[in-house]
Amino acid sequence: MSKGELTRQRIVALAAPVFNQQGFAGTALSDLMGVTGLEKGGIYRHFESKQQLAEEAFDYAWNIAMDLRFKAADAIPNAVDRVRQTIRNFSERRTGLVAGGCPLLNTATDSDDSNPRLREKARSALHTWLDRLQSIVEEGKRRGEIRQDVDALKLATWIVSTLEGSLMVSRLTRKNDAIELACHHLEEYLESQIRAVPKKSATAKS
Repeated sequence: MSKGELTRQRIVALAAPVFNQQGFAGTALSDLMGVTGLEKGGIYRHFESKQQLAEEAFDYAWNIAMDLRFKAADAIPNAVDRVRQTIRNFSERRTGLVAGGCPLLNTATDSDDSNPRLREKARSALHTWLDRLQSIVEEGKRRGEIRQDVDALKLATWIVSTLEGSLMVSRLTRKNDAIELACHHLEEYLESQIRAVPKKSATAKS
């Protein structure tokens, strides 16, 4: 990897917490110069605009968030338990996120009406999360671990909406109660409404 590419990656990593905490409009060039130790020309030698840097900073922050949310899930054989792991990760693995918390919630809120390109980034990120959950559910249905009448996309959408909504409430109240309640409710729902009930064997019936 070239020295220029290493510098570019370093700028993105240092800029990501600033954008994630202050938003696009709230981040001044002087803020970026301060965290990177570079002058304006040094930053714009690697990025054509603040917009481009913000978009790459979001991608960086979101990749970290996705890694944390699905950490250890792939090693779990049962689909329902894999989904449960992602829910627990959302609650328990927030300290590893880029400073400022969930980049999806932050960027979606910050860019809703003011920055269409960042809003599209957030929308695309949402779909990557939904698609990954949906694929786990669909695999579980194929393997008989999840009830056949479950709509995979609707379930994924409900999980993400519940988690992100509870995060917003917890941040406003500065308490974890909403997240803990949401995760508990989701896990109970997975057990009572989503997990397929194992068929009784002929021996058990006799």
